[in-house]
Amino acid sequence: VREVISVLSPRDGDRVLDCTFGGGGHSRSILESAECYVCGMDRDPDAADRARSLKEQYRGKFDFTQCKFSEMRNVLGNCEKFDAVLFDFGISSFQVDDADRGFSFMRDGTLDMRMSKTGRSAFDVVNSFSEEDLSKMICVYGEESRARAKRIAASIVAERRTKVIRTTIDLAKSVHRAVGDMALRKKHSRIDPATKTFQAIRIYVNDELSEIYAALQNIPYLLNDNARLATIAFHALEDRIVKNWAASVGGRFDAVCRNVIKPTYEEIRRNPRARSARMRGYVCCGAYAGESV
Repeated sequence: VREVISVLSPRDGDRVLDCTFGGGGHSRSILESAECYVCGMDRDPDAADRARSLKEQYRGKFDFTQCKFSEMRNVLGNCEKFDAVLFDFGISSFQVDDADRGFSFMRDGTLDMRMSKTGRSAFDVVNSFSEEDLSKMICVYGEESRARAKRIAASIVAERRTKVIRTTIDLAKSVHRAVGDMALRKKHSRIDPATKTFQAIRIYVNDELSEIYAALQNIPYLLNDNARLATIAFHALEDRIVKNWAASVGGRFDAVCRNVIKPTYEEIRRNPRARSARMRGYVCCGAYAGESV
């Protein structure tokens, strides 16, 4: 949060867009840092429920909009432009901790993983996709090796020949059978063998990478001159899209810091989920605000 506030530098009278509201932690911190207005945004309908208390507390200073990144230009295009924007990519702790949402294998729950609660679910993908398609998905979106992705896909397909894979634990066990039991992993590893498979399916179900790309294409239309932009990514696929976008706009967005901003040891100690976070900050050049990428 400290680094986010430093990059966004909210000032009295600013309009700030929090594109990934989640539980509202960043929005609340921004509102507490200056006499500004914050618009929270999220594709998850549950986030709208969590936003109600903040809207009540900060009447006239906070609003919430439910939409995807690819819809934001159409939804917000007629509003006043913003002076600061935050993207905190990936899933929120609320989604991870709710077993019914199916994002995590730490609790047994239905295979769902849909951020918007609509469309094709993880259950549909796991139980209907071909072995080849599953392998490609796990390799590309899960960043698994090709050989390991093939073993995992084969295990999933073999498992569903005998029964429907209904729960997160069912899927995790299928992955464990493919790559070896947890006890056989190297002692220094902190990552469960199923982590990357769950990441891959979640990214596919929610079309996350295309949505991030759409967000970066849309955001210049919503910015005032010299607006500040902060992005937080949790794996290389997300961060690579941001880096490539920044390079493609060639000086129209100036980097706030030369290097990526990583969490401190103290933050990781307090919140282990922050360990893979990578933040980048940019300032929009006045001549570029509102132009097309």
